Amino acid sequence: MELNLHRVDYTQVGVTSQKTMRLLPALGKKATQKVAIADHDGVITCFGMKRGEAVPVFKSLPGPKISRMDLGGAVGTPQEKIFVCSGSQVRGFTKKGKQFLTFDANLTENINAMNVSGADLFVCASYIYNHYCDCKDQDYFLCGDKINDITCLSSEKLPHLLPVLACQDRVLRVLQGSELAYDVEVPGPPSVLELYNKNGGEEVLYGTTDGKIGLVQITDCAAATKWEIENEKKKGGILCIDNYDIVGDGVNDILVGRDDGTVEVYGFDSSNEPMLRFEHVLTESVTSIQGGCVGKESYDEVLTATYTGWVTGLTTEPQRADAAAGDEVRMSKETQSKIEALRAELEQLQIKVLQGRENYQQTSQSSTAVSAVPIFNINDKFTLCEDDASYSLTLEVQTAIDNLLLQSDVPIDLLDVDKNSAVVSFSECDSEQPNGNFLLATYRCQANTTRLELKVRSIEGQYGTLQAYITPRLQPKTCQVRQYQIKPLSLHQRTHSIDPDRPMNQLSLVGQFSFAEIHSWVVFCLPEVPEKTPAGESVTFYFQNTFLGTQLEAAYCKGEGRFKSDNISTISILRDVLSKEATKKKINLNISYDINEDSVGHTLRMIHPKLEYQLLLAKKVQLIDALKELQVHEGNADFLIPEYRSILDESADLLEEYKKQPAHLERLYGMITDLFIDNFKFKGQNVKTKVSSLLEILDNYDLDSLLDFFSEP
Repeated sequence: MELNLHRVDYTQVGVTSQKTMRLLPALGKKATQKVAIADHDGVITCFGMKRGEAVPVFKSLPGPKISRMDLGGAVGTPQEKIFVCSGSQVRGFTKKGKQFLTFDANLTENINAMNVSGADLFVCASYIYNHYCDCKDQDYFLCGDKINDITCLSSEKLPHLLPVLACQDRVLRVLQGSELAYDVEVPGPPSVLELYNKNGGEEVLYGTTDGKIGLVQITDCAAATKWEIENEKKKGGILCIDNYDIVGDGVNDILVGRDDGTVEVYGFDSSNEPMLRFEHVLTESVTSIQGGCVGKESYDEVLTATYTGWVTGLTTEPQRADAAAGDEVRMSKETQSKIEALRAELEQLQIKVLQGRENYQQTSQSSTAVSAVPIFNINDKFTLCEDDASYSLTLEVQTAIDNLLLQSDVPIDLLDVDKNSAVVSFSECDSEQPNGNFLLATYRCQANTTRLELKVRSIEGQYGTLQAYITPRLQPKTCQVRQYQIKPLSLHQRTHSIDPDRPMNQLSLVGQFSFAEIHSWVVFCLPEVPEKTPAGESVTFYFQNTFLGTQLEAAYCKGEGRFKSDNISTISILRDVLSKEATKKKINLNISYDINEDSVGHTLRMIHPKLEYQLLLAKKVQLIDALKELQVHEGNADFLIPEYRSILDESADLLEEYKKQPAHLERLYGMITDLFIDNFKFKGQNVKTKVSSLLEILDNYDLDSLLDFFSEP
């Protein structure tokens, strides 16, 4: 870490969306820049800094929620025109705040991504891409999965503009006109794109929802990955990226904002590999990030906007020590006037709050009182984490959270999250009742907690709904409910290819169902499948189980579906759920299956290293107390064999790991038991009476004995 940056808070606007803040070009080489930011109230605020104060340049009237902002202008001139999109409408403003453009894209969905390049406007709704030149239709593309972001490449080496779409199915799609030129696989669902060289280049930076960063070189007909940064420390997903030479070595650094509030600056070493130079953690998700000069001339900074609208700078300007040890506090006139202004503002706010409370008490007790529920925004995300096969539930509220109630009608485990400081308590549940609960947990939050991160792990084959009841610290008390579907094959994630050499089992369906109907069944069963029915007459999706590493191929069209997996339990779950869904629609299905005997041994061998590791971990944890007692009794641990000494040395880490993986061993036992029952179910045999014998073998685990037991009739 060679970079020292100091935090300065500038102003606060309303709740902001991703990529809704931009720095306008500087008038001189070392001059300060104006900041334009748009919020959910539809207000565009443009301000500059003068004597340490944020001075407004213009502020637009409230309107529909603004979802994106970009800067544009004629090619070769300063890009200082401000473009924003609300719903399906794009508006343009000059740097002084005068509106010069209102353009309705006439889309059935809201615009969620936008890019402006000269006279060209590129907009994307969930699945639709449109290109306009001088507000006239040019190109159109229907995407196979949800579009998260768009950027556009232009350079002398490229014959024309190349739009690049970041799509939820872990792919960057490069377009040529209205056609797909080619696609580029990336290691996670890309959430944001940014040109590495804003003046025209062929390199695109991307960030993913699972926290990875990469640089891809795009040409007219192919792409090459230059580098990737893994998310080894399990930080939040990437919401915004910029590049700016903040270090001052002549090479653009990578500025990154994450949804857990982390701000990072990556520089480059002598071998041109990215390395972390600076890190700072804010309390809210970072929705926009820009590099430039805002607070004071000649001092570069990283400017960020957070979810609740705070505009914060991390500046290279050194902070003067106002007090020396043993001396009286000495302050500059500028600092003194700032403090006096803040005190006056604080007093005014306290008076306003008291007046507001009195007015509320009077109106609420009057005979004509009308109950009004306070409206508050919630930013939530429920995503599957590949590394530990769990779901991360992130909830962010624009005001402090008082408490959160989690309710689930399906068995799930709550996992520990280090960053979570809320106090959790569990209530007894009666899961035997119809629509009974399997989980009731309450999180009581500390003061000023606006963001909560939770982790849950589900069991495949058991599906239902997880509900979160969020109560903020508002008067009168109000609550919002969010629902999250736990799908039958909830631990599967999309992948681009599978290993064809594995022993595969096949499930085939034939019936009088439409392409849209079978697609809706697949959406119900599996995560990361686009809600929209794919274009064309048939589709093939590939999946991988994040817990076991087994795979699934789903290929279907009108009247026919074919599902292949190297795990019999996956096929069994699909058969049961698809039959149930078809019965609801009163559709007769002709179901057939082809079971590969080798697949059972193959799946058990995939489980083996995980099971062996968990058994060893459990054994070590059981020994810790006894070994500590021996150590106290003997005065030291020198008499113990090296294996036991290492257990004592690593006891804290072992206990921490064991605590983080509740019921991990039971989960593996359950998967092996399901595999045993499903294997013989397809042979027409009920072996539930033999489960107790299977558990005895697992307690004295040996892979060969387990394989022999599975081969018995």
